[in-house]
Amino acid sequence: MSLVRLDKILTDTGLCSRSQAREMIRRGRVGVDGGTETDPARKLDPDAVRLTVDGETLGAPEHLYVMLHKPAGVLTAARDPRRPTVMDALPAEWRRRGLFPVGRLDRDTTGLLLLTDDGVFAHRVISPKSRVSKLYEARVDGVPTAADREAFRTGIVLKDGTRCLPAELEDRGGGVVRVEVYEGKYHQIKRMLGSRRLPVRELKRLRIGGLWLDEALAPGEFRLLTAEELQQIGPELLSK
Repeated sequence: MSLVRLDKILTDTGLCSRSQAREMIRRGRVGVDGGTETDPARKLDPDAVRLTVDGETLGAPEHLYVMLHKPAGVLTAARDPRRPTVMDALPAEWRRRGLFPVGRLDRDTTGLLLLTDDGVFAHRVISPKSRVSKLYEARVDGVPTAADREAFRTGIVLKDGTRCLPAELEDRGGGVVRVEVYEGKYHQIKRMLGSRRLPVRELKRLRIGGLWLDEALAPGEFRLLTAEELQQIGPELLSK
């Protein structure tokens, strides 16, 4: 029998990070075999113990779905030998589950990034056929015109011949615009805006489908998605 700390057992289920697990335990939210436990360091047999959180029996989920507020200067990659990646923010227990980014954000782009170990879900979110919109907010040099908005609605063709699907461009004033797209080509938002002489100075992703970035998360922070939030992205996207 191998004994493991309670906070690590909780983290290994995918419910929360190690620090979040310790806080939940200390607040008396975690039950062990019918009784309340407030010591995160208590060692137990993970294969024999029955855990509850807020009265609900806990088991390891089949898949993890994580929301990360991506900071600037970090690569959207599973690993890189020289530069920090979004995976470095996650607990080691989660990385061992095989999490990977759903799509990518450029190194200097911030905002909403999903990570999961569910390959079917990731493919469906990324695929243009699924019609899952992605909303970005950009700070640009210049002011968009009616002609710019119409060009986005029609579908911009970039200099290299790449044809972009119809998208929406909204002027928010003060050099801020929002762009809603249904695909994720290489540097797409920057290239689309650049083609209309609206060079991008800053770029942030705000929403995927109906799921908005939780602004309570500081850059670099993350949390698990709730079942309700997964439905907001699209119930038909989940693995079946």
